[in-house]
Parts: sequence; C-alpha cells; structure tokens
Amino acid sequence: MRVLILALSVLGILVSADAAKAGPSTTDRDLSASVDPVAFTDEATQKTEDQIGLNKGKRRDVQRWLTGLGFDTKVNGKFDESTRAVIARWQGARGYPKTGFLNALQHDALLAESVSAANASSGSGGKSDDDHLARRHGEGGAHHHRSGGGGGPGGLIGGVVGGLFGRR
Repeated sequence: MRVLILALSVLGILVSADAAKAGPSTTDRDLSASVDPVAFTDEATQKTEDQIGLNKGKRRDVQRWLTGLGFDTKVNGKFDESTRAVIARWQGARGYPKTGFLNALQHDALLAESVSAANASSGSGGKSDDDHLARRHGEGGAHHHRSGGGGGPGGLIGGVVGGLFGRR
C-alpha cells in the first residue's frame, strides 16, 4: 500500500511539474483582427451612439467593460465628461479616432474585447465562484486531518494523493 501511495505521489509531482512549465500563454493576441477595418476610420458621433440605443443599463455595461479593461470610470449609467474622456482614451489606445462617442462597430469591439479579457482572467484564476461559495459554506476542497503531532511524511503524501483525486 505504501508503495502505491509513493508511486502516485511521484506521478502527481511529475504531472504538476509539466503543467507548471507550461505556464500562461505569452502569445500576443491581435484583438483588432476580427474587427471590421471601417471601425478604425469611421468617426463616432452622438448620432452614431444614439443609433446603438444605449439605455442607462447598457451605458453601465459599457462603463463596466471599460473599467474591466483598465480604463477606470464611474459606473453610473451617465456618459458625462469623465466617461467621454475614458472612451476617447480607449479609442486612442485601440487606433480609433478619439471622439469620446461610440459607433456600433466600436461598441461591438469593446464588448468582444471585454468578454475576451474576462474569459482570460477567469481561466487563469483557478477558482470559480462556485468554489468560493462552497468554501464559505464549509463544503469542497481537500480536508486535512492530523492525528497526534505534526503529520510528517505520511501527511504530505496523503495530502498529495488526496489532491490528485479531488477528495471531497
């Protein structure tokens, strides 16, 4: 039995070492590749933004997307001067004419970029909302119980094996 546990521990270490070497992707992504080239030349105006039909909730979404991409703005559903300045900064950083207003193509590009960024960050975080809720309610995760003083190598091996099999 001890040999089996030791073999599984070594296997677990080897498997996790390969995953650790892989690391996050460092490949540059061209987010503009899927965006219509017209979006880079068409100037957005109050009229083009009105055509999108942004109500207060959708304006809040735009503000959240911008903040999620590192362009911090107050999420209040109002496109005031500070929000217009943030939109213009986002446009400038993406190669769009800096007007502070959105057109439909820019709005779609902003949505796509924010979804892409959200997926990338949730994939690298390692913990889902379900994991956090389970922890709050005392469920999930590996539970390590010690008997006597300290655990020693048996506790380490048991923890590795328990981690491998997702003991719950």
